[in-house]
Amino acid sequence: MKNKRLLAGPYLFWSVSFVVIPLLVIVYYAFTSDEGAFTFSNLAQITTPENLKALGMSILLSFLSTAICLILAYPLAMILSQNQVSQTSFIVLIFILPMWMNFLLRTLAWQTLLEKNGVINSILSFLHLPALEIINTPYAIILGMVYNFLPFMVLPIYNVLIKIDRNVINAARDLGANPVQTFCKVTFPLSIPGVISGITMVFVPALTTFVISDLLGGGKILLIGNVIEQSFKQNSNWHVGSGLSLVLMVFIIASMALVAKYDKEEGGSAF
Repeated sequence: MKNKRLLAGPYLFWSVSFVVIPLLVIVYYAFTSDEGAFTFSNLAQITTPENLKALGMSILLSFLSTAICLILAYPLAMILSQNQVSQTSFIVLIFILPMWMNFLLRTLAWQTLLEKNGVINSILSFLHLPALEIINTPYAIILGMVYNFLPFMVLPIYNVLIKIDRNVINAARDLGANPVQTFCKVTFPLSIPGVISGITMVFVPALTTFVISDLLGGGKILLIGNVIEQSFKQNSNWHVGSGLSLVLMVFIIASMALVAKYDKEEGGSAF
């Protein structure tokens, strides 16, 4: 028993130093003024028109990018789960290869591709086709979100699909279910834990991002992450930044609650 406690020591130190203490600092700044007095005004900053607009835009773009990731990821995960192991391993390797590159570099690469005189528009101009003008628009931000976060949707769904017993699917077909009925009544319900995990892993970082909107939005489209970043870095107002961060944590906690409820190791159940 003592050995187990000693082994848990480094993890406890890490959790306290890099999770608990930073959260307590954020909570302290969120509920205090510059003079150190207790206040709710920092949290109330979320109700200003500018911050509400940024929060609404963040939720909208996060929802759209999550939906697109789910639409793209589920068929891909099904294809991967039905292939042979050697083929699947190679395809998964190619698919997650961009994740080994720095997040900032990946986003900068898309900025180079999408800008007015970028690679894509140069090719379109050479082919005498209309230029693609989506840089510094919400469409470019969504594209960046989908590209960066799509693997986080594919992998949880894939991990759940490969654990589904094929005998269950074959039994459904033997009982007369067509492919659509088999998917709706068996495959999809059993894969819901992976879907919920994927949605959480995409929605939360998409909601809090500021790098993608900075680079692909050109600073013209403010998301709530940009507002928080500006509060800390440009305005040096840790109190307002912490208050907005604390409000944003509500969405993260809600996502974690969904994971705790639906993300089961053994998978979902057919209905």
